[in-house]
Amino acid sequence: QEWQNPFATWDPQDFCNISEIVLPMDTYWSPPIFILERVNGQNPELNYMVLMHNGSFNSTRPFQVTLTCSLIILKFPFDTQMCNLSIASFLYPAVTDFVMKTRRTPAEMMKDSQSFFLTDGEWKFTNLSIIEYTERVDDKGFSIVTYVITMERRPTLYILNLILPTCALYLLDMAVLFGPSSLEEKINFQIAIILGSSMLAVILNNSLPTSSNKPPIIGTP
Repeated sequence: QEWQNPFATWDPQDFCNISEIVLPMDTYWSPPIFILERVNGQNPELNYMVLMHNGSFNSTRPFQVTLTCSLIILKFPFDTQMCNLSIASFLYPAVTDFVMKTRRTPAEMMKDSQSFFLTDGEWKFTNLSIIEYTERVDDKGFSIVTYVITMERRPTLYILNLILPTCALYLLDMAVLFGPSSLEEKINFQIAIILGSSMLAVILNNSLPTSSNKPPIIGTP
């Protein structure tokens, strides 16, 4: 965060060439903001800010939060999800008192975010866009900045563990059904395939996401 306070300025030559100082957050006014989609998280213990001689404040506070996100898993495991992270403050109207702006472009923030995203897990960070707008509440406008984060699921694990075994069972079922074997052998094979399909359905039920209005195509009978 960066903001200006014209009443907190001084001439460095009058104070031993001191051009910046570190102060606690409660020393001066700081922007009161919060995350709209936040469920829970850990508040930072770094409650300090840097004050420059020209009245510029700088505060870097790392947050670790859990956000709510609406998932659309119809194309699972080849789905792409978009989640919002909205930063707002409903204490000061945007027209007269408090306006939030982003300092860097989405491309610059995308590059920095990819450098911090070091884990090679299930999701791939693909895009980041920024929306700045004013929300009307009780005939007052409040400044909101929304970061739209796009994540793409890596489907390799699901292809190997779910899709390929399911296709193999279906192909085996068709081969046994139209094969030249006797009726007794076909029944035994069919029972074995049904048991295998039941075990795969149990594994599939534990692996598929459930937080969506529409179930994934792979889990739809």
